[in-house]
Amino acid sequence: MTFESILGLIFQPTIWLFVLVIVILRSSIKFVPQNRTYVIERFGKFRSVQEAGLNFIIPFIDRVSADRSLKEQAVDVPSQSAITKDNISLSVDGVLYFRVLDPYKATYGVDDYAFAVTQLAQTTMRSELGKMELDKTFEERDLLNTNIVAAINLAASAWGVQVLRYEIKDIEPPQSVMQAMEAQMKAERTKRAQILESQGDRQAAINRAEGQKASVVLAAEAEKSEHVLRAEGEAKALVAVADAQAKALVMVGEAADTPAGQKAVQLELATKAIHAKEMIAKKSSLVLLPDGASDAASMVTQAMSIIHKISTSEATVSAERGPVGSNTTNSPKAPAPWGG
Repeated sequence: MTFESILGLIFQPTIWLFVLVIVILRSSIKFVPQNRTYVIERFGKFRSVQEAGLNFIIPFIDRVSADRSLKEQAVDVPSQSAITKDNISLSVDGVLYFRVLDPYKATYGVDDYAFAVTQLAQTTMRSELGKMELDKTFEERDLLNTNIVAAINLAASAWGVQVLRYEIKDIEPPQSVMQAMEAQMKAERTKRAQILESQGDRQAAINRAEGQKASVVLAAEAEKSEHVLRAEGEAKALVAVADAQAKALVMVGEAADTPAGQKAVQLELATKAIHAKEMIAKKSSLVLLPDGASDAASMVTQAMSIIHKISTSEATVSAERGPVGSNTTNSPKAPAPWGG
């Protein structure tokens, strides 16, 4: 192919027409990405907002004036100084999260919505910190963040922007305030330690007292149980002795109800009487005989027996003591008259 033929091919109207059609189609077709919008202007005037997907514009007449993202955006708020309600200077920085709700307002309502929202966040943060004391800024960060977001949204609604949340990253008080806070924390910890120690001592004393009380109660209960058991044992022993005596009396009564039993009873009574008189004779020379004795032989026999026992007892005593004076008599004393 010669140079002349190439030039002839280039300058053919059909080829230029084909190229023009391709350029026009390429300029008229717009593919908008997801979560983005194109603001379209026609002859410099707002025409429409094209959302994600396939869209068409008129080449050389319509143009994309702005490309707005509908995603949530995070902007770092620079550190700045603020004065609290109790006149303490603080250095505060944070992070602002927002997104575009209305692309038209974000394009025509403000020149740079990100810069405007950042500046508004700084001024609002200074204003909110001025309403709080220093201690509250550390304790109520959530409340502070909520107040800042509410205040920003009131002004940012005209820009088509919604502030989702604001987070304070760091709050730096002056060095003197930091030292005072450290001293306060140290004193608070010392106070807590002393309180815990005193509570421990108190609980230990209570436990010891309760232990002693329980020991005394157990000892009293043990002594009480011992007395009760001893009393029950003595009662059972008395009952057993009474039962035995009752049974013995029953047996004696049954045996005494017979002729042989009567003789045994008489013999037992006579034996006990003789034993009693013998004991009396050992202790005294005066012998008392019963007034109702009617049998003379029995009385004489008893008297002779008693005199004999007395003589035997005196002889034994004299033999144990040795010889005595001439006025000692070997004859026993005459017994007292009967009945007297």
